[in-house]
Amino acid sequence: REIQEEELRRFAARVAALLQGPELGTEAVNCLQRLHLTIAATKYPRKLDGKFVELLQTVLCSSKSPEQIQVLCAAILREMSPCNDLILSCDDIQDTKLLSLVSSILLAQGNTKGEVSAVGQRVVKVLGRRLPEGQSALCLLPVLANVISLSPESLIEEQTDVVSKKLADWLRYASTQQGIAQASGGFFSSPRTKQPAPVTEMDGAIATDFFTVLSVAQHYTQDQWLNVQAFSMLRKWLLCYGGKQVKTTNPGDKPGMDKSVTSMVSTSSTPSRLLPPKERLREKAFEYCQRLIEQSNRRPLKKDDGDLQKACLIEAVAIMDIICKQDSSYVYRAVSFLKILHSRICGDATYARALLPIAQFFLNHSKPSAADFDTIYKHLFTDIPAQLFHNPSLAFEFVQFCKENSQLLVDTSSIFRQSFPNLFKFLAWNSPPLISEFVDLLPFLLDAGTAIEIFHLLLDLPCLTAALDIHLRSAALSTSEKAISDPAVKPATCQEAFRHPLYKSTFQYLLRTKSTPEDAPESLIPLRQLLGSLASNPRVVQCAETVPVLLELFFRVVAEFAEGPLINQLVVLLLQRSDQLYEIPAFKDDVYRVLGSQLAVLCSLRPAVVVELSTEVLEFSGAVSNIQNKEAIFTHMVWAIGEYLSVSYDKRCTVEQITRFFETLEAVLFEITQLRPLASTPSCAPRAISVLMATLTKLAARSQDLIPRVSMFLSKMRTFVQSPAATSVYCEQDLEEILIRATELMNVLKMPSVAQFVFTPPVDVASTRFQREVNDSLPLALRMVTHLLEPAPGCLPG
Repeated sequence: REIQEEELRRFAARVAALLQGPELGTEAVNCLQRLHLTIAATKYPRKLDGKFVELLQTVLCSSKSPEQIQVLCAAILREMSPCNDLILSCDDIQDTKLLSLVSSILLAQGNTKGEVSAVGQRVVKVLGRRLPEGQSALCLLPVLANVISLSPESLIEEQTDVVSKKLADWLRYASTQQGIAQASGGFFSSPRTKQPAPVTEMDGAIATDFFTVLSVAQHYTQDQWLNVQAFSMLRKWLLCYGGKQVKTTNPGDKPGMDKSVTSMVSTSSTPSRLLPPKERLREKAFEYCQRLIEQSNRRPLKKDDGDLQKACLIEAVAIMDIICKQDSSYVYRAVSFLKILHSRICGDATYARALLPIAQFFLNHSKPSAADFDTIYKHLFTDIPAQLFHNPSLAFEFVQFCKENSQLLVDTSSIFRQSFPNLFKFLAWNSPPLISEFVDLLPFLLDAGTAIEIFHLLLDLPCLTAALDIHLRSAALSTSEKAISDPAVKPATCQEAFRHPLYKSTFQYLLRTKSTPEDAPESLIPLRQLLGSLASNPRVVQCAETVPVLLELFFRVVAEFAEGPLINQLVVLLLQRSDQLYEIPAFKDDVYRVLGSQLAVLCSLRPAVVVELSTEVLEFSGAVSNIQNKEAIFTHMVWAIGEYLSVSYDKRCTVEQITRFFETLEAVLFEITQLRPLASTPSCAPRAISVLMATLTKLAARSQDLIPRVSMFLSKMRTFVQSPAATSVYCEQDLEEILIRATELMNVLKMPSVAQFVFTPPVDVASTRFQREVNDSLPLALRMVTHLLEPAPGCLPG
């Protein structure tokens, strides 16, 4: 229930009375817990009395307060942050636990008064001195991690050197003996103390090397916990304060010696201690990571420890990468070491996530021409997406890796671009979460060699999703259910078709792992029809919704590098593929909209396409069915004919070609505007009729022998708009617009020289607003002519 302000005030007064009492017992603890829950569970900030806030701070800092009371007071003050009544300071606090609690409150204030810097300075100062008996740095490392997250610049170099020394010691010199269990103090407790046992490895063997986060013990000592915490913040610390150093030679290294395959015990401690703090931390961190990688090869006794091994392996490789960026003398040792690691784990799918930081390392530290690492990239881009596309966390990390390294991958290896069919499996299966990543990634996958295949793949993306669904379900079948189907029997289900010889090659092509344009089947139409039963599958529908976005991006990128032959090829494919889409109505409508607008863009990039592809363009624009089914594409195609079929754009354009186009479009317009209301006559959008009339007029203006024919046709439009066949299909406003357009066009044709300028402007004028929009009415010049030729209302000839 909601706690009102008055009720909260009364309850706070009760808590204050308890805190001022002689003894802070169970009741005080319970009330503080309730107060914390009340404040934390409220969406809007709660306000407490200033005196009560002061009391909480006093109790928190009192040495007489029990630890549980201090923790609850700190939690309440954190929830109220930022708080104007705060008078806390960490400057004189000696106790590490109290310093941790006070620091957490100060860091929650938002650094309005330099709290982050003050906390950082104090924590480093305490860490730099010898701590009194009974106190530990354990509770201060999380505070330090918060400080460097909020404000890395708050620490100066002398302070970072102090922490680097400590981190190096905690990482390398933690005890290798297990901690001692605290005696319960019961009647049967033994007065004798057991000798501490050595720590073990995850496979149960006694550890013979230094302690790490993967070492196992029943009870851990304070320095072992510090070891674990130091490793948890090591990557962030190196990134913030590792610094770029001049190349150094590690003491004890001999030329040509590869220490990655020797024991984890490396350089002796004496020369190591003479190194500057940053370099010494890098050395100890590198040894630590090497030891972790060695430990990850042990078979754990507990299943959960296997997950910990993999997580630590990923972190260790990432830290080695950072160290090698900061000091290149480590690269040689790391490269040979990680190549051995890769060969060990690449065959185990459970280690797939660990392959990404390994690949990242080789990208960062190998020459672009280094063919040695092609096997690593080939395995990463070939096997992992094909086998684990359905793993959502891996899919995100994989695509994020590609996105962040896209230019580097393009420059380093040809495998990246060749593997785009595999990468799109991630998108096909995980569409909504990955669409923004693929928007950034797609431009790097596109070039003149991949554009056509990617165009097909984008249009078939919902089919790929359906095929992946069948592939997964087929893999889960028993051996008897996977029996090869009889080639003579037509498959009844998608599952049967997946194993049927008739469909095997098309499924294999759809699920291919790399670019193979030469292996493309003649047609995927039978497979698309077969996969129609999965059209309502939610995953397929979600995938289909991403296609229009990527298609628009595809054409935008291709427009930057496409030349004549590629544009011609894309126009032909665009017209062909408009008949070959997956049967999802909303998907087809969205794709038609994008293809139509992009068809106009392609034609504007290369106007000669209308003449060069006259056969394909005539075939498409002469089909009446395309008006009803693909109105967006049809309208833009017809507009492009009227715009670019001109000698102004292509000297090869002839009067015969203009006449052939005119007669084809005239027949189409006649069929859709015939006065006989036939059931077989499709209704079409008013926009298509307007564009057809405008295009016929433009063609007539360029071949003036056609002017009488189009003028007669336009004069009959008044009869058309008044016919029952038209009024039953179109609204009054649409019919009025059609008539206005017909009248405007007729009036302009009465002045052939004006018509030629209006409809066939010079190329440098054609980009003005005269003929820019398909949907808008004709340019202002056309309407001016109309007003000149038509008398104003009420003005009769005398």
